[in-house]
Amino acid sequence: MNLGIVLTREHRLLSVAAILDVFETVNRFYKEEGHSPFFTIELVHTGNVELTAFSGYVSKSIASIDDYHLLLIPAFKPGPLSQFVANNHYFIPWLRQQYQNGATIASFCTGTFLLGASGLLDNRSATTHIDAADVFANTFPKVKLQADAVITQDDGLCTSGGATNSFHLMLKLIEIYCGRKLAVRTAKVFSIDLNRQQQGYFRSFYPPEDHGDDLVKLTQQKIKEQFSKVNTVEEIITDIPSSRRNLVRRFKHATGITPIEYLQKTRIEAAKELLEQSKQSILQVMIESGYNDLKNFRSLFKRNVGMTPKAYREKFNGSHVLPARYMP
Repeated sequence: MNLGIVLTREHRLLSVAAILDVFETVNRFYKEEGHSPFFTIELVHTGNVELTAFSGYVSKSIASIDDYHLLLIPAFKPGPLSQFVANNHYFIPWLRQQYQNGATIASFCTGTFLLGASGLLDNRSATTHIDAADVFANTFPKVKLQADAVITQDDGLCTSGGATNSFHLMLKLIEIYCGRKLAVRTAKVFSIDLNRQQQGYFRSFYPPEDHGDDLVKLTQQKIKEQFSKVNTVEEIITDIPSSRRNLVRRFKHATGITPIEYLQKTRIEAAKELLEQSKQSILQVMIESGYNDLKNFRSLFKRNVGMTPKAYREKFNGSHVLPARYMP
C-alpha cells in the first residue's frame, strides 16, 4: 500500500515521528513473519520544507504524478492555525485530486484544519484537538464537527482528536488494512488502550483576552475573581459602565460566548482544578465552585466534561502517587 505523509510547513515534528514509528512498526511485523513490508512510506512535500530530519525516507514533490492509497496529514505545531493553513494552500488542490483518484485521507489533531480548508469535509463528520474545536467550528461551519469524538470516519476521510488520540486513528487504519490482530499487537507495543470513546475531559478553558475590548476584559476579570458569588448578568455588570444589552453583545463578539456561558465554564474549570489537586469532598468542591445544588452540579459537570466529578477525580487526581523518594 502506497502511504504518503503530507509534510506540511509548520508541521508538528512529534506528530510526524509518531506516524513514522507506528507504520514502520507494522512493516517490521510483516518482515518478521517473512513478508514484504505492507506500507511503502513516502514523505510528500511542496519543496519548501526542511527534510534533513527525515533522511533515509523517500520524499516526493506533489508535482509528481504518483497516486496514493492512503494520505496522512500530521498535526500543526502550536500557533496561528489560519496562517498555517494559508502557508500550505498548495496542498489543497492536490488533496482534492488525490481523493478524487481514490485515496483515503486521514488528518491528525490540528491537521484537520488543512483538510477542512480543502472543502472535502463539508457536510461530513470530523474532529480535531478539543481545545481547537471552537475555532474549527467557526472557521468551517459546513463541517459536522464532533468535538468530543476521538476519531471519525466518513466516506474515506478520517480525523482524530489531539495528541494520543492520533494513535487511535492509526490503530483504526491498521485494523482496516491489516486486520484486528495486528492492530492489537501494535497497540500493545505503544501501550495504547483501545477503548477510549471521547476526549471531552481533556478540554481546557482558555478564553481569549487579546480581543482589544477593555470593557469585555474588565468583565472577564470580574468573573474570574467573583465566579463563586455572582449568578446573573445583572450581578456581573454591577460597577461596569455598560447596559446589559450592550455588554452581552460586545462580550459574545469578543469571546464567542455569552457572559453566563463564560461564568459556567469558569466555574467548571475551577471545579476541575479542585478535583485534580485537592482532597475536598465533592460537596465542598461544588460550593467553592459557586453551585448549591449537588444534583445540578453533577449534571452540569458531566454535560461539560463528559464524565461525573467522581470519575474525573479518579482519572486526574494524583494524591495516590508515591513521593519521589519511593520511586525506583
